Amino acid sequence: MIPHHAPIPLRQLLGISEGEDPVLWSRLRATQLFAGRRLALFLLVANLTGGVGVGMLFADRLPRWWLVAWGVTLAVVAAFVAVRRLRTEHLEEGYATLHELRDTALEGLGLAAMWSFPPLVFAAQAPGLAFDLWMILSVLMTAAAFAMAPIVLAALALIGGVGLAAALLLVLQQDFMSAVATLLFAALLIVVCIGRARFLVMLRSFELNLSDSHETVSLLLGEFEDTGADWLWETDTQRRLCKVSPRFAHALGQPAEHLEGMPVLQAFAGPSWESGDFAPGLRLLADKLKRREAFRDLALPVTVGGEQRWWEITASPRLDERGHFVGFRGVGSDVTEQRASTDKINRMARFDTLTGLPNRLFVNEALARALAEADRWGSRAAFMMIDLDRFKAVNDTLGHPIGDRLLGRVSERLAQLMTDNELIGRLGGDEFAVVVNDASDAGRVEALARKIIETLSRPYEVDQHTLYIGASVGVATSPRDGRTAETLVRSADLALYRSKDAGGGVFHAYEPQLHVDAEERRLLEIALRKALERGELSLDYQPVVDAGTERLTGFEALLRWRNAELGAISPAKFIPLAEEARLIGPMGEWVVRTACEEAARWPDDIRVAVNVSPEQLHNPNFVAVVAQALATTGLSPHRLELEVTESVFMREGTGALKVLERILELGVRLSLDDFGTGYSSLGYLSRTKFSSIKIDRSFVTAAAKGTPEALAIIRAVVALAGSLGMATTAEGVETADQLTLIRSLGCSKIQGYHFGRPLPVAEARDLAIRTRPAIRAA
Repeated sequence: MIPHHAPIPLRQLLGISEGEDPVLWSRLRATQLFAGRRLALFLLVANLTGGVGVGMLFADRLPRWWLVAWGVTLAVVAAFVAVRRLRTEHLEEGYATLHELRDTALEGLGLAAMWSFPPLVFAAQAPGLAFDLWMILSVLMTAAAFAMAPIVLAALALIGGVGLAAALLLVLQQDFMSAVATLLFAALLIVVCIGRARFLVMLRSFELNLSDSHETVSLLLGEFEDTGADWLWETDTQRRLCKVSPRFAHALGQPAEHLEGMPVLQAFAGPSWESGDFAPGLRLLADKLKRREAFRDLALPVTVGGEQRWWEITASPRLDERGHFVGFRGVGSDVTEQRASTDKINRMARFDTLTGLPNRLFVNEALARALAEADRWGSRAAFMMIDLDRFKAVNDTLGHPIGDRLLGRVSERLAQLMTDNELIGRLGGDEFAVVVNDASDAGRVEALARKIIETLSRPYEVDQHTLYIGASVGVATSPRDGRTAETLVRSADLALYRSKDAGGGVFHAYEPQLHVDAEERRLLEIALRKALERGELSLDYQPVVDAGTERLTGFEALLRWRNAELGAISPAKFIPLAEEARLIGPMGEWVVRTACEEAARWPDDIRVAVNVSPEQLHNPNFVAVVAQALATTGLSPHRLELEVTESVFMREGTGALKVLERILELGVRLSLDDFGTGYSSLGYLSRTKFSSIKIDRSFVTAAAKGTPEALAIIRAVVALAGSLGMATTAEGVETADQLTLIRSLGCSKIQGYHFGRPLPVAEARDLAIRTRPAIRAA
């Protein structure tokens, strides 16, 4: 066999000289010739195609009989070469002489001679076609390298000959750089052929040697004796070591004469032999030896020189010619390094590299074990899912390195809260999980959830930044909330969703209603995705009037959804779902277009207001949507008012302010909706030119009841808006008393059931075009 580390000699590869093992090399040469047979037809087609290409190239420049004579000769030579290759079928498992391999050079030279005519003879008559001819020759050389790689001598003759002819053509054209490049290209193809042929010969060498069972056994025995990691061992009928090899003795760190006749179990047990504290693998070995059973890859911890090593041993019982048991014979390997690598890989597969906590795989395995133990003893296990609140803001504003270090601090705090009864892990991102092995005490589980929220909500000092985040927790307990790991995780996830939906910073335990709600959300989302194409969405329009004259000034467009199966769905239910499912973009575009189309039919002094989701403003393309709607419908920009809420300003760095500025540049008006109910800040009032501020109905209702705080807030908002040149619109005015109060407080415009409920499009259009002295609710 050719040594795997030694390169294949080029002289033997070319068939110039015989190898050290004539029989082996005879079979390898047969393999080369047979491999050349596989692409013989491909080479024939390549030559014929190239010949046709040359004929077409010089058809108008040379006498026709020149081209016919050359083409016929080329076809005969190429066919002869193909026939010779195809006749080597018998060599698949046979033998070949040096002469047979050398003769392939004649095939390559014959083809090279035919292909020397076009560059050296034809091109002289048509020098303008040199580049086109060079391209054909380059393709031909590449095809030859692909088809003739196993028979290197033929490939060298053909590629070398064609390459020299092509280079000479370029020299005659005084294109010396291209000539050098052509020679380098030919040399590269020859190197590739040699490399492929060497790989083929090496692979065939391995196959020939491994196919012989005697050589395979010799190979293994030689490896046992030549490598320091493997050895042979043997016992007699009393399970005592015999014929101890020097390598086995060296592996155990003891003299061979000392080991001779020692019980094999004592030799493997080492210092633990006297104490009787045997490893499980040693006990299994004793059982196999006692039963006289063969075994394979049995792992044993072995102490050598005071250091623990790991061995893998394999053995089978030996029988004499009469079939009587005479002992065991086996092999052994030191797999300490491999085992350490395996342990490291297993750890990497089960532990999070950032925090060092168990990862999702490990957590799922731990949960499955906890459920099995709980089911076995009739107890309960619990699973907590933890999601960090406001963590994304840290990543967005300070960057991921700070976020990663913050996750490390969070994991440290969580780890300190765990006892032997719990396991904490990181699921990914800013999600963590806790497996509670014994959750029989529900109060203890709840106390742990509260402690987690309280601990994670304390401030963090990270790189001179004081960071405030929080946590939301969802808890599920077996068997009530699930008997399998999958169902318990799903239940905890639904409970976490409820905690996040409640604003975060709380924990919720799973309830069956959560699954019902989740299923309802799923069905709603499926229906909502088809609502636009089915025409299920519509707009109602609620009148907005002047507070003093009670004249109509505009309408607010309100989105409605009526499904054939589910009926009318409240906007409070489907709008958040649309935002969560990222459907609000296309829905919002439809609302803007539809509202503008309708408003274009109204008198010129009637405006339309459209609510805009924060998700829409975080998309820079929203400006183009508004501009296109205005251009298509012909609606004046000042008649369109977009209503945004304060939450749009809470995500820094998303470009919402730039989008609002570009919308203002279009001439569209902006209104700040639900002012005072969220994250009120005067900063963005000074940065964005709002046309009006809308006072939420909750303040109007409270003020009508005489609540001092609500009255003070409305007065403050009116004063603030007046100083900034903004109008104020009071929502939810439903009675005459509320109207009188709102007027007295100085609001500019009023909206509410006192003046009209949201109207279908036809009624709103009729109202808009009628004379508008004053509007009263029926």
